[in-house]
Amino acid sequence: MRLYIAEKPSLGRAIAAALPSPHQKGNGWIRCGDGSNASTVSWCIGHLLEPAEPGQYDPRWKKWRPEDLPLFPERWEVMPKDSVRQQLKVLESLIRKAETIVHAGDPDREGQLLVDEVIRYTGATCPVQRILINDLTPAAVAKAIQAPKDNREFRRLSHSALARQRADWLYGINLTRFYTLSYQQQGQQGVYSVGRVQTPVLGLVVARDITIENFQPKPFFRVQATCHAVDEESDPQAFTARWQPSEAYREYLDEEDRLLDSDVARQIAEAVEGRPGKVTESRFRDRNEAPPLPFSLSALQIEAGRLFRMGAKDVLDTAQNLYERHQLITYPRSDCRYLPEGHFDQRQSVVQAIGNVAGELATACEATDLNRRTEAWNDKKVDAHHAIIPTARKAPNGRLSEAEKNIYELISRYYLMQFSADAIHREGKLAIGIGEHAFRATETAVLQPGWKTLEIRQRESRQEAAKAPLPRLEKGDPILCDSVDIAERKTQPPQYFTDATLLSAMTNIARFVSDPELRKTLRETDGLGTEATRAAIIDTLFRRDYLYRDKRHIRSTPKGKALIDSLPESVSKPDMTAIWEATLESIRRGEGNPKQFIADLKDQIRGFINAPEQDAKAAPSGGGQPHCPKCRAPMRQREGKFGSFHACTRFPDCKGTRPIEDQSPEDGTGEKPIPCPHCFSPLVRRKSKKGWFWGCSNFPGCRQTLDDDNGKPAIRLRNTT
Repeated sequence: MRLYIAEKPSLGRAIAAALPSPHQKGNGWIRCGDGSNASTVSWCIGHLLEPAEPGQYDPRWKKWRPEDLPLFPERWEVMPKDSVRQQLKVLESLIRKAETIVHAGDPDREGQLLVDEVIRYTGATCPVQRILINDLTPAAVAKAIQAPKDNREFRRLSHSALARQRADWLYGINLTRFYTLSYQQQGQQGVYSVGRVQTPVLGLVVARDITIENFQPKPFFRVQATCHAVDEESDPQAFTARWQPSEAYREYLDEEDRLLDSDVARQIAEAVEGRPGKVTESRFRDRNEAPPLPFSLSALQIEAGRLFRMGAKDVLDTAQNLYERHQLITYPRSDCRYLPEGHFDQRQSVVQAIGNVAGELATACEATDLNRRTEAWNDKKVDAHHAIIPTARKAPNGRLSEAEKNIYELISRYYLMQFSADAIHREGKLAIGIGEHAFRATETAVLQPGWKTLEIRQRESRQEAAKAPLPRLEKGDPILCDSVDIAERKTQPPQYFTDATLLSAMTNIARFVSDPELRKTLRETDGLGTEATRAAIIDTLFRRDYLYRDKRHIRSTPKGKALIDSLPESVSKPDMTAIWEATLESIRRGEGNPKQFIADLKDQIRGFINAPEQDAKAAPSGGGQPHCPKCRAPMRQREGKFGSFHACTRFPDCKGTRPIEDQSPEDGTGEKPIPCPHCFSPLVRRKSKKGWFWGCSNFPGCRQTLDDDNGKPAIRLRNTT
């Protein structure tokens, strides 16, 4: 039996449709053909296997204990995912009967691993072939089936994916446990999750928030001259030009070349007002702007976030529903914005379907030029998936929700743009010199909107009136400066992140990296996370209480700021992602060694865990600050009707208080919290009839006690229950 293993059911059905009839459907498989030539098609449902939990390697690793760190498995194991265990059993049964296996995972790193790990897990010994399917159209699938390759040719791609998976496990498990236990020692609660991708994303938000909090607005000055041409043959229309800074004024400029000195601004105005000058550069042109490409998932999430203020996960869930339930769009978890050339032949049926499903776009559908072909159709740019576009289905399965309607229409608009004329912009520039000073005037306007008529407009009533066009002057024409205006402005802080801008930052992460080589590497990758995981990464940061929503803005919580503040920069910056991606790419090319990659990572993890405390960043709650006598969380000074006092920062969850004292408290709450050796809750110094001792703050849940040794807990246990 020949067994095809697809990455997902939709691909499995497409393969079966390209194989001979008759077709017999079973639970998780489709048999195609008769007799000895029959083939069976089955599929994975995403990853059927996942890396084993620490407790599966060593029972002691079930508990989070600092003495067990770092956790480095000697032999890697995987375990079935509960949600898809039944499909794994189906594949195990089929693989035992197979004479040849055809690997039909997506032609990318994860697609290679996803099927390879199932083949390894089941212990298959038969030959394995590989087919690469980029397009689910019947002709393209049939062509791929006729051109199988030896799966061993792709082992480096599989090694790269496996190295990434194991590295993420080592990095996430060890650093999450290490920093969580470190914070528990300081009286904090909850899990302080650290990951290769999620932590740099949190770092972006924290850095933006801190920049805004520390921002001090500064005045700057714009010098604008109103001029006109003096030749009788020239257009006498007045125009406004802005002063252009030169190196001679560098000491009066900020990093964005804004003029900061009002006296200098007045000197410039006095030097040019009423003075003659001439045009030093004149350029006018009509510029064509081609339509934007169809959507990838990230591009869709960014645009829907901007237009409809939808969260990344909401956009993904809505698109998934349009794909699975209504079958109105193609596969949504795509990182590609191009289409297979074979899809061009389907344009008429797709446009007709759009007109039926989205009645508001019926007129736009009729106005399309179906003979027009943009650069969107390009087989060389299509990788594992193609861009998200509408299907030829002419009706949904039931009524569309408002969100589904918005997302479907947005995807449809970008598809229809491919059959619309270019937008034509009229652009103009006049550079003028008046004495030693340079000024510049610009003009831009939309001459013919073309595809822009399909854009969704926002706040049209608030758009500024169009500027008057510039006079058509030539280089060398004399001009006269009639007047000068000095406008004072204030520098503005950056905006808080929104779903759209945070996703944009994740997909264009290179601009946040200072090293030019690392920046180049990140430009060549997909940024932080993948199309399918970015929404989940952001959602995880919310669930971990690292981020919160302030209306439409995404901001970091005190917990998120505290974690980033205590982490080394190499953990909280995106640079490490660039280094990893460069290494994984070298493994894929056969130049890198996956074992060396993992060994280097282990050394790095040991360095984080074994770093001397004095070399680490200061923890958010430093020594000398009083801690709550009940839960050992940091305390803050508050005002009450009887004066000042210290209150627990966890109020109202904890109502611990203490008076303000001139000297450090005798109960040890002014020192860095020390964890209970039994349950890791903070220890509290208490006084009994026999003197001072240390007890667990989790009493009576934990009755651990230790002797007092000059204000510190003795290592020897006093009593354990």
